[in-house]
Amino acid sequence: MNKTPRKSIVQSFGLLSAELENKLTEEPTPPAPAQGGRVGAGVIGAAHRAIDDIRTERDRLKAIVEAGGGAVRELDPAAIDPSPFPDRLPDDDEASFEAFKRSIEVEGQKVPIQVRKHPSSHDRYQIIYGHRRWLAAKQLGRPVRALEVEISDLDLVLAQGIENASRQDLTWIERALFASRMDQAGIKPRDIYAALSIEDAELARMRSVYRVVPADVIEAIGRAPKIGRPRWLQLAKAVSGNPDLLQAIRAALQRQPDRPENSDQRFQRALTAVKPTVKQSSEPVVLSDSTGRTLGALVVLPKEVRIAAESAAGIEFLKFVEAELPALAERFARQQDHTKA
Repeated sequence: MNKTPRKSIVQSFGLLSAELENKLTEEPTPPAPAQGGRVGAGVIGAAHRAIDDIRTERDRLKAIVEAGGGAVRELDPAAIDPSPFPDRLPDDDEASFEAFKRSIEVEGQKVPIQVRKHPSSHDRYQIIYGHRRWLAAKQLGRPVRALEVEISDLDLVLAQGIENASRQDLTWIERALFASRMDQAGIKPRDIYAALSIEDAELARMRSVYRVVPADVIEAIGRAPKIGRPRWLQLAKAVSGNPDLLQAIRAALQRQPDRPENSDQRFQRALTAVKPTVKQSSEPVVLSDSTGRTLGALVVLPKEVRIAAESAAGIEFLKFVEAELPALAERFARQQDHTKA
C-alpha cells in the first residue's frame, strides 16, 4: 500500500507570513543561523530545500488563497490555545507590547495569525504562530484574524522555527526551552536541528542545561536577554554537582527584592545562590613565650579562630587556653553589660 505523500512544510503553512503573500515575486532568503554558532552542511542543505519548496509552490499558495482554501477568518480568541511548544518567556518590558497592542487597536490587525484545529478538542484551535497578535486581540476584546491550516506537530515546530529565524530575537535560553519541549514531545533531533538551525553540538549544550535546570526555575528567571550560553552552562554545571542547590535557587527567586528586577538580575540572583562561599583566609600568627619558644600558630577567620600546637609546650598552652575560656567568657559578658549601661 502506497503512503500518501506528506505535504511539504511550506504547503502545510499556507502563508508563512503576510510578507510572503505580498512578495511572491521576490527571491526568499534562508533563515539566518543562530549567532555565534556554526551551521553544518546538513542544515544549509535543509535551508536550500526549503527555498526550493517556496519557489516551486508560491504560485500554488496564491491559488489556494484565491480559491478560498486558505481564507482568513475571524475567530474568538477565547477558543484558541497557545502552541503546545511555547518558544517565548514573558518579556520584562511591557511597554513594547502595550505599544504593539495600541497599534492593533488603532490600525487593526493587518497580518493574520495561523492556527490549526486542536488535536483533542474539535471546537478549539491551537496557534502555529502569531501569539502576540492573539494576546493583543484577546486583551482588546475583539476577534482575531486567522488562517486555519492542517499541520502536524512536526511541521508546527518547523513553522515556528522558520518564523523565529526571521525575527532573531529569541534569547539563548528561550531557544533551549523550545528545544526542550520538542525533545519531550518526541521530536527527532534532526528535526530540532532544522527548527532551530543548529547542529548536534549546540543541542547537546542546550540539553546539558535544560536537563539539569528545571523549566520552573528557567521560567522564574525569565528571558535574560543579556545572559548567554556560557553563564547558563555555568549555572547548570554548579547544579549538576549538587542537585540540592535547586532548592537554594528557588528560595532565592521567591524572595521579594527591595526594588523591581529584570530577568538578567534574577539570573544573577540564582547564580549567586549556588556559588560556593569563599572563606577569607589570613596569614598564621606565630605564638611564642617570653623566651622566644614557639607554642603554636594562630589563624583568625571571620567566624573562627584556630590555634595549632607545634610542640609539647604548645599542647600545654592549648590546655591553659581551654581552662581560661570560661573566665574569658564571663569577663566578656561583664564588659558588654558595662558598655550597655
